[in-house]
Amino acid sequence: MTSPGLKPGRCCTDCMSKATTSVYMSYREGVKWYNLRTVLNKRMLHPKDSVQYGDVVNEVVSDLIKRIYHLRRTSPTGDRVNNLSNELYRFSLEGISSILFETRIGCLEEEIPVETQHFIDSIAQMFSYSLPVAMLPKWSRNILPFYGRYIAGWEGIFKFSVKFIEMKMEAIQKRVDTNQEVEGEYLTYLLSNTKMTNKEVYGSVAELLLAGVDTTSNTMMWAMYLLSRDSNVQNTLYQEVSRCVPGDNIPSAQDVNCMPYLKAVIKETLRMYPVVPLNSRIMAEKDVIIGGHFFPKKTSFTMCHYAISQDEKTFPEPSKFKPERWLRDGRVRPNPFGSIPFGFGVRGCVGRRIAELEMYLALSRIIKLFEIRPDPSIREVKALNRSVLVADRQVNLHFLERTDKAAL
Repeated sequence: MTSPGLKPGRCCTDCMSKATTSVYMSYREGVKWYNLRTVLNKRMLHPKDSVQYGDVVNEVVSDLIKRIYHLRRTSPTGDRVNNLSNELYRFSLEGISSILFETRIGCLEEEIPVETQHFIDSIAQMFSYSLPVAMLPKWSRNILPFYGRYIAGWEGIFKFSVKFIEMKMEAIQKRVDTNQEVEGEYLTYLLSNTKMTNKEVYGSVAELLLAGVDTTSNTMMWAMYLLSRDSNVQNTLYQEVSRCVPGDNIPSAQDVNCMPYLKAVIKETLRMYPVVPLNSRIMAEKDVIIGGHFFPKKTSFTMCHYAISQDEKTFPEPSKFKPERWLRDGRVRPNPFGSIPFGFGVRGCVGRRIAELEMYLALSRIIKLFEIRPDPSIREVKALNRSVLVADRQVNLHFLERTDKAAL
């Protein structure tokens, strides 16, 4: 096998900074962006490829289950989990990191490692300032503090990522030097089987981290909140999971294929609470006519996913949680383009399949072990737009053990 040409320690502060400030800029450079995304999509967007990460995800799900048991025991009621969004954020970050870095980073430990906590804080800081940076004119960047704090968040993300990437570089190089076969998962694939530059690898890993974390954590939080308020839907889901995965068996990636209602629950949750409430695209370098309407080149389009999901013409009874509307059982189904929370085509969310796998495996395990009930002390939770759609208050839920629960 020929050497992939990796040199441990090759990354420097200057390279990291350039990657930080240009990660998304480079993705918009037409052919260059398209070629890069094609490499990523081959590994991430085919359902059959995401199945290979099932065991990795299930290890993280097991730790999430243990975390839920711990939080229940230490709660005043003995069955409540407080601040569910925070717990699911830690779970989803641990899950996507386990795939991207091919190692655990400690998000679900009782005491999170200092480096990992700084990484979490950096992501939160970057998101906190992303909206002001996007809205304010470029000339204000040297005057107002938002842009500097935004970039500082990115620097923290890259600093953490580079550590694991360089560790993997060293491991690959050692195997190459001794003529051993190089095998591994996502990061190994990027480093040894593609011609991506270090900067492109850093940017790709950062994009996937962000694509996988908020998608998974927010959607799971909304799904469990909705299930807690509808015992009939929750029971239907429980019956399906118990039927497909009987006894103390743990759901696998392959088992998900026999759970259409589970998939419908996630799809309906994403309809009601799309992670990104709106998206924008700019027309290509030519004029087009769509539906009899003329649009000149470089026309800007904004797609309001949240507004469309509440359109009664597209979704009858839009305010009702009805997973069955997505089932392929002979009923009239909604227009498939009525809800596209992950986007569509080459610019669709590159972390979609991983996020879906994490949600399917985690939710099926949780619903098999616990009956989820709302916290009566919390009023109705509403959505708040902060670049991504989040809850307007802390969400607490009660997790009651099922008497016929499966073993861990």
